Amino acid sequence: MHQVRAELSALLKRLPWSVEPLDGFSDDNGWRKVERPASPGWSADEQAEVEKLRQRERELAVFVSTHRYWSETTGPDRVQARSELKHAHDGPPPQAPPGDA
Repeated sequence: MHQVRAELSALLKRLPWSVEPLDGFSDDNGWRKVERPASPGWSADEQAEVEKLRQRERELAVFVSTHRYWSETTGPDRVQARSELKHAHDGPPPQAPPGDA
């Protein structure tokens, strides 16, 4: 899921700010100034790629959240397991040196 999310994020950063072609604008009446250049919009292929990645991200989220593991884990064990899952990409926790137990 992290890989799909990273691919989607990178794609969205490369694409113009607006899906549809729009003129640029500048607005300094809010609490901060906002400026956007004119946007040519996204091509049909770019829109399809974004939708494909978003759909894959949803599929993976449903797969993880409805996995049978979660029905077999209860109470504090479930909370601990979810916390560990959130940090799974961080790598294993550091090991204590021998004799420090």
